[in-house]
Amino acid sequence: MRRLAPVLLLALPLAAVAPAAAPVPAPIAAAVKAPTRTPTNVARDRYRHPAETLAFFGVKPTDTVVEVWPGGGWYTEILAPLTAARGRYYAAGPWERGLNGVRALQTKDAASYAKVRLAALPAAAGQPTVPDGSADVVLTFRNVHNWRFGGEDQARQMFAAMFRMLKPGGTLGVVEHRLPESRDAAAEEKSGYMKTSSVIGFATAAGFKLAGRSEVNANPKDTADWPDGVWTLPPSYALKDKDRARYAAIGESDRMTLKFVKPR
Repeated sequence: MRRLAPVLLLALPLAAVAPAAAPVPAPIAAAVKAPTRTPTNVARDRYRHPAETLAFFGVKPTDTVVEVWPGGGWYTEILAPLTAARGRYYAAGPWERGLNGVRALQTKDAASYAKVRLAALPAAAGQPTVPDGSADVVLTFRNVHNWRFGGEDQARQMFAAMFRMLKPGGTLGVVEHRLPESRDAAAEEKSGYMKTSSVIGFATAAGFKLAGRSEVNANPKDTADWPDGVWTLPPSYALKDKDRARYAAIGESDRMTLKFVKPR
């Protein structure tokens, strides 16, 4: 997912960095092992750490969970079975194209994804939306740079929308490609990487409070200075076969994992 504009720099608020991965509750572990998951998606667990990530965000099977801009539905394959019995899962994205990955899952396996609710974000008149104040958890994975490509206003609007969805005391979980703080902020405009300070800045401007950070999705091999941005690395391999073995050895991007709360 691609391109961005100018950046918001703020000092990093203090918040605990998780010293180790939180214990994974049994329902999350079971959802990650769901037999309905696509094998190519399962193969990426070693980079995306879904069980540990959802445990850090505190997702429960009884929650109303909104995934914002779910793309191809990688996390849908986990969140749908996790919430199917006692919770609720919304996939929220651009109505005409942003939910096609989730719709494809529903077409392929209607029974497994029958309870998934689709919502438009942003929404036009008459399109279904996530009701304000209804969500226990809102999650977004590797999307902030896309909103930033649309300009600072779009990023602010998306964080404001996520704030409205949540109940007071609800959790926002963000995973994003991480640009070192020492790097020129102009790199955010084209690389697909974001500074942690920029993401925190957008979230706090919307009213969120930073509640914690985890290094569960960190990758120290990623220097975030590749010839075609983050898409140089797997799974995109933007340079195709050029230096492919080198990029495969690095693995997927270094990612921040941030937990915010909506104040009560």
